[in-house]
Amino acid sequence: MRIQYNSPVILSFSILAAVIHAVAEFTPLDIATEFFTVRDSMSVTSPLDYFRLCSHVLGHSDWQHLTGNLTFILLLGPILEERYGSRPVLVMICATALITGFINVTVPFFDGTWLRGASGVVFMLIVLSSLVNVKRGTVPLTFILIVVIFVGKEILAILREDQVSQMAHIIGGALGSFFGFSLQNETQQNEKPSAPYA
Repeated sequence: MRIQYNSPVILSFSILAAVIHAVAEFTPLDIATEFFTVRDSMSVTSPLDYFRLCSHVLGHSDWQHLTGNLTFILLLGPILEERYGSRPVLVMICATALITGFINVTVPFFDGTWLRGASGVVFMLIVLSSLVNVKRGTVPLTFILIVVIFVGKEILAILREDQVSQMAHIIGGALGSFFGFSLQNETQQNEKPSAPYA
């Protein structure tokens, strides 16, 4: 019996995030802040600032932050990667990272806020997982409950003073619903109707 690398995108993402945090934690190099944290502003001439727009999802503030995110990513990610394929899951992760990073940089409300961690990706996967078996013209009750419980909680917590980016959570959840309905419609359009019995 051999160990299977069953979910290449999710496993690679998780291992990379763990290695980055281990290097930041156990060496003098503060790579998490330098390379894996998006600031509240950026220079249009800085390649590093463009890199951070996506790379911030690989950086984490501490082990609890990392393991909390990886628990959800490793639980939900392989199911979604098997359902939709590795390339679409990679695109969804990158799009979520880029959009949350871009909003953090460009929206004045987030002045002074730096963004680090995969929480937006986690919320995208949570909401997306509730739409795996959606049928055309329907909205699953599980999706509604997930939105109310997870995203609703983040909306209520926006005014709370903490180190958590509710913005990334809400945007991740919104993107998860967008991806879920978009991919389902595309999948159903590509399915051929079954032939009638003769």
